[in-house]
Amino acid sequence: MAIPQHVAIILDGNGRWAKSKGMPRNYGHVRGAKNLEVICEDAYNMGIKYLTVYLFSTENWNRPSEEVSSLMKLFRSYTKTCIKTAQKNNMKVRMLGDPSALDPDLQASMRSLQETSKNNTGLNFQIAINYGSRDEIV
Repeated sequence: MAIPQHVAIILDGNGRWAKSKGMPRNYGHVRGAKNLEVICEDAYNMGIKYLTVYLFSTENWNRPSEEVSSLMKLFRSYTKTCIKTAQKNNMKVRMLGDPSALDPDLQASMRSLQETSKNNTGLNFQIAINYGSRDEIV
């Protein structure tokens, strides 16, 4: 079987999954973030060179404010964890999308993640945050 060079995943359905299990939506988001580390490692071990995840679109700002806040808190935590994971797994991380709408501390954390992993030569892991198909077309 031929292994694709680039795989893209839209992270969607974690909240619905949690709700179907009788748990709060945020539980699904947290579980999804933990699974992402496994996915990155498996992708690299399979020989995939690029993995892009679509994390948070511009349309997601329309979600309830407490859910958006919870997602941003989770992403803050994830960027810190991902720095360690990137170094451990020789993973190069890039951010896609428009970071300008994000809080300054989150923007700084994203820059730090990119900077600390820029010379890594393993999996190219790309995170699309605050992206939108309408913006891409324009």
